[in-house]
Amino acid sequence: MRAEAANQSGMPGEIGADALRSALGRFATGVTVITCRSAEGVLVGLTANSFNSVSLDPPLVLWSLSKRARSLEAFRAATHFGVNVLAWDQVEVAQRFSSPVADRFKGIPFHEGEGGVPLLDGCVARFVCVTHHQYEGGDHLIFVGRVHTCSAEDKPALVYYGSRYAMTADHPSGR
Repeated sequence: MRAEAANQSGMPGEIGADALRSALGRFATGVTVITCRSAEGVLVGLTANSFNSVSLDPPLVLWSLSKRARSLEAFRAATHFGVNVLAWDQVEVAQRFSSPVADRFKGIPFHEGEGGVPLLDGCVARFVCVTHHQYEGGDHLIFVGRVHTCSAEDKPALVYYGSRYAMTADHPSGR
């Protein structure tokens, strides 16, 4: 059975936030922790599932951050940011970096990348990016970064689908 959500205003092209959130929740995304070092040298990190590739040549990626986020100014001013793609066993890391914890990095193993960017250990992939562009996007700021370094490990990734954490698995068809 298919359910359709009507927009709240009844006007064509306008949809309510709850209906949009529900429909977007049916799109599986990877789970990342985006990191930077503030101008004052403070480590900053947050969980995000808005990460996506943009271009291979030049190597560009993007992610977005709410304009209401406390970390917005740190990321706006940062010359570099890191993208840490979480592994299936890093649910607690995802939860830590999405919670109002005073020191999100406490007890989380990491090493420093280019530009002082914290790179979390145990991830399936890591990217160090130089901030390339920042765009206004409604209630979010979209960050586009040029990838300077990246690494990957062969293990299952953590996925977010239907407001729940999941993990990747091979499809039974083998394709």
